[in-house]
Amino acid sequence: MQIFRYPDPASWPALQQRPAAGEARQVNERVREIFEDVRQRGDEALRRYAAELDGAELTDLRVSRQELAAAAAQVPAELQTALRQAHANLWKFHASQHEEEKRLETMPGVECWRRSVPVQRVGLYIPGGSAPLFSTLLMLGVPARLAGCPEVVLCTPPGKDGSVNPVILFAAQLLGIPTIIKAGGAQAIAALAGGTESVPAVDKIFGPGNRYVTAAKQLATQHGVAIDLPAGPSEVLVIADDSANPAFVAADLLSQAEHGPDSQVILLTTSQELLAQVNEEVSRQLTELPRRDVAALALQESRALLLRTPEEMLFFSNQYAPEHLILAVRNAEELAGGVTSAGSVFLGHLTPEAAGDYASGTNHTLPTGGFARSYSGVSLDSFMKKITFQRISAEGLRHVGPVVEIMAEAEGLQAHARAVSVRLESLIGQG
Repeated sequence: MQIFRYPDPASWPALQQRPAAGEARQVNERVREIFEDVRQRGDEALRRYAAELDGAELTDLRVSRQELAAAAAQVPAELQTALRQAHANLWKFHASQHEEEKRLETMPGVECWRRSVPVQRVGLYIPGGSAPLFSTLLMLGVPARLAGCPEVVLCTPPGKDGSVNPVILFAAQLLGIPTIIKAGGAQAIAALAGGTESVPAVDKIFGPGNRYVTAAKQLATQHGVAIDLPAGPSEVLVIADDSANPAFVAADLLSQAEHGPDSQVILLTTSQELLAQVNEEVSRQLTELPRRDVAALALQESRALLLRTPEEMLFFSNQYAPEHLILAVRNAEELAGGVTSAGSVFLGHLTPEAAGDYASGTNHTLPTGGFARSYSGVSLDSFMKKITFQRISAEGLRHVGPVVEIMAEAEGLQAHARAVSVRLESLIGQG
C-alpha cells in the first residue's frame, strides 16, 4: 500500500481518486455493437457470444427444469444451510422496509397519499467466472420477491460445458426464480433491455459486472430501461485508532482487494504504530491468499494515510464516499453519527465488512466510485415505484382552487387556471 503521513488537505482530492478505468471509448463502442447485434439477431447472437466468450455451445438458452432439479444434489449440505440462514436474515431485514400507505388531508377536503407498486419486470444479472456471486443473487432476489415483482428474469453466464454454477441454481430455487438465462456480459444486458426470443425484456436491470457490463447498463438507460445504481470496482475505507486489531484491519482490507485488480482499499489512522503493524499484517496475510495475485494488483492503487484527529479521518471519508466504511475505533457509535456519505457502515472491532457481503441482513449492492454522495444501496425501495394519489371534494376545491388559479395565472398558464375555474363555477349555488 502507498503510505502518506499527515498529507496536506490540499492533496486530499488526488489521494481520493479511484484507479483509472481506461479505454472507456473502446468499451462503449464495443457495447453499442453488441446491443445492435442482439437487437437484430436475438437468440442467435447470444448463442454465438456464448461460444466465443464462454466456450459453450448452447442449443437452449434457458435453464431446464431437469438442470434445476439436479442442482441441489451438487451443493454441499453445509453450504445449503448457510444459504438458507443468509436468506432468512436478508428477508427479515428487507421485510422491515415495507411502508404503510398513509392518507393525509393537506387542507380540508384535499386528500393525498402515496402507494408503493412493484416494478413489473426486473432482470437480475449475476456474473460467473472464477467467483460466481451467488450471494449477490440473494441480495437482489430477496427484495425482488418481497416487493412482489410479477416477473423476475435471471441472466448468468454458462461454463464451458454449458451448465450454470449449481450454487446459483440452488439460490434461484430458494428465491423461486423460474426464468434463468444462460447469458453473460454486455450481451445479457442487451437481451434484458430489448428482449429476444428466449429473454423477456424488462423494466429495470440489477447486478454487478465488469466494465463491459457496467457500460451496457448505462447504455440500457438510453433505451428506456432503468438500472439499480452506478456500479464499479469494489472499495473499502477503514478508519482505525490505536484500539484496533492490526490483523482484523489487514483482513478487512484484503477482503476487498481480492475482488479484483481494480478494487481499492483505503486505511485512515491516527496511530503511527498501528499503520506499521497493519502494513506488516497485509504483507503476511497476502501470501496466504489463493487470490493473492489479484489482491496484490489492487494494493498497488491503495493507500494508507496517517492523519491527526478522528475529525480529519471522518472528513476525508465523507469526501471519498466509500462503498464500504469500517469504523474500527473505540467510539464507533459516536463517530458514526457524523457519517454523511457511505454505502454501508460497519461499526466496531467485531463487525467485518464480509458479514454484510453475505449474511448479516443488509444489502451488499452498493454505490461505488463516489456515488455514495448521492445514491443509496439496493433496498426494497429499489424494486418499487412510488405513485402519488389525490382526491379533492367540493369543500377541498373551494379551499385549494383559488390558490391554484392565482399561481397558474402568475405563470401565464391560463389553461391550468381554467381547469380549476370551470369546476368552481359548477359548484356555484351548491351547498
